[in-house]
Formats: sequence, C-alpha cells, structure tokens
Amino acid sequence: MKKTEFSTVVYEYDSLDELSKEEVFLVEKAKESAMNAYAPYSKFQVGVSVLLSNNKVVNGNNQENAAYPSGLCAERVAIFYANAKYPDVAVKAIAICAFTNTEFVKTPIPPCGGCRQSLLETEMRYHTPIKVILAGSEKIFIINSVKDLLPLNFNSDML
Repeated sequence: MKKTEFSTVVYEYDSLDELSKEEVFLVEKAKESAMNAYAPYSKFQVGVSVLLSNNKVVNGNNQENAAYPSGLCAERVAIFYANAKYPDVAVKAIAICAFTNTEFVKTPIPPCGGCRQSLLETEMRYHTPIKVILAGSEKIFIINSVKDLLPLNFNSDML
C-alpha cells in the first residue's frame, strides 16, 4: 500500500481591508450580483464576479426553479457566460459570496462539486490558474487555483 496526501493552501483574512483593490472590487460586485439572485425556494442568494484576463468582469447569480434540479448555481451561470461571450479569454479570478435572509453569510461558502468541476475545466482550458475568493462577513478565504479545491479530479486525460 502507498499513502498519498493532498494539501490545499488557503489564505484567510479577517476583513476586506486586507485584500487588494481588485479583490475588494470583485467581492463587492459578487455581493451586488447575489442580491439579484432568483432564490424564492431556498432564500439562499449566491453571487459571483469573474475577472477575465482582458480585465472584463462578468457577474452571475443562482437561478432556482421549482422543478429541482433545473436551476443553476451562480458559479456556472457566470463561468459559462464568460466562456460563451469571451471564448478566447482566460479567467483570472472569481469571487463568491452569499446572502441568506438578506444577511451576508458570516463564513465563506465554497462552490459545490459540479461548480468546482466546471471551474476546473475552465482553468485547464486556458492553462491558467483561477484565483478563488470566498467572502463572508467575518472571514475571507483565497485559494490560488481551482485545482486546490478539487485535487483528485476527473479530466480529459481520463477519456
């Protein structure tokens, strides 16, 4: 038997004041986007802001549907739109935040497994790491690559 360990480096911050202007801008845009989410069932509004390598910003939010699982997560809404609108432009960063009952969540929320896989596909497509900013009101986490969120991943080499 061989034991293999994976590790993930997460940078933890206590306030937006510790982030760069670019990172703060993305978090603020993600918050704005979350407020426009369509989440009448869960009341859990997620917003994201995606920074592209051409410095364009694309926002997205979750879109629920009474016929679960027909809705779509905020991360995939934004990343699919970015890939469709700017097919030759790499993604540099994504900020993710959430509100529940109109309050900004205290602890950062990570993307679900399906969103992690979609983000990883985009990272691999452009051969560029995507910085992931997870923002809560009491903590902010920054991960330098989606691969760190999904270390044992399924990819095109396996097909």
